Amino acid sequence: MARAFAKIAFTPSVQAAQARMGSRDAYRSIELGATEAVELGPREVEFIGARDSFYQGTVGESGWPYVQHRGGPTGFLKVLDPQTIGYADFSGNRQYISVGNLDGDDRVSLFLMDYPGQRRLKIWGRARLIDEDREPALVARLESPDYRARVERGVIITVEAFDWNCPKYITPRFTEREVRDLVAGWQREAEHVEAAAPTVAAIGSGALKLVVTGVRQMTPRVRAYELRAPDWSDLPTATAGAHIAVPVRLADGSEVSRQYSLVSRGCRTRRVRGDPCHLADRDPARAGSSGQSVPAPR
Repeated sequence: MARAFAKIAFTPSVQAAQARMGSRDAYRSIELGATEAVELGPREVEFIGARDSFYQGTVGESGWPYVQHRGGPTGFLKVLDPQTIGYADFSGNRQYISVGNLDGDDRVSLFLMDYPGQRRLKIWGRARLIDEDREPALVARLESPDYRARVERGVIITVEAFDWNCPKYITPRFTEREVRDLVAGWQREAEHVEAAAPTVAAIGSGALKLVVTGVRQMTPRVRAYELRAPDWSDLPTATAGAHIAVPVRLADGSEVSRQYSLVSRGCRTRRVRGDPCHLADRDPARAGSSGQSVPAPR
């Protein structure tokens, strides 16, 4: 937290509130530090370039503040130099509240949020509006070539202070792209684990190949097993309550055939594609390994 931030934010009323709440002494030293040049460093540049939205506060002639959400492609808020940022202002609902406010008072405040990482950066600055007719080269620097929204103007902000907030109370939220990236990472990890796992030899000689995909201990003496086709395709129709013989490998390596009851809706005559079949075994001590491949009820 820099002196420039404290000079702007810690007004006499704010200082009085800090004194009442007991935090004044902790913040007083910030105001007494040496004057420093306000420059965005590598951390701020990386953070700003990764954002696809931010919140912008301006003040109107009535004295009322106005907060607007600004969005665009990732990196649309650009760092032009260590003390200057800017963005292309795309056509919106044409109320022009922020534009009018900045015409009357060039002071602006930005909140940049990283919800997944629970980080936020506050920026104070002075903004000026530019148009393509007068400053085409500067507007061109603000454009995102792959984004097709119409640019009405550019907004150039001279940074006067910035401050990083603590992550407290920031609820992690994820965009659709971020969720896809997370799921893809989990899938790659699962594929790696599966490829590294030892191969379990199939047992049995029946025509129906099944794998155990779930085990639940229903009562101390009743255990339920979920079975699916290896490719999650439809299983043959059956009636709940029927029995099938399942080959089981015991702890000593021997194989036996056990009778199991079909108990789930997935085994009724009418089936939903990919539904599992559930079996009930009333003596858990007789069941085989829960991770065993079971290819052949006979």
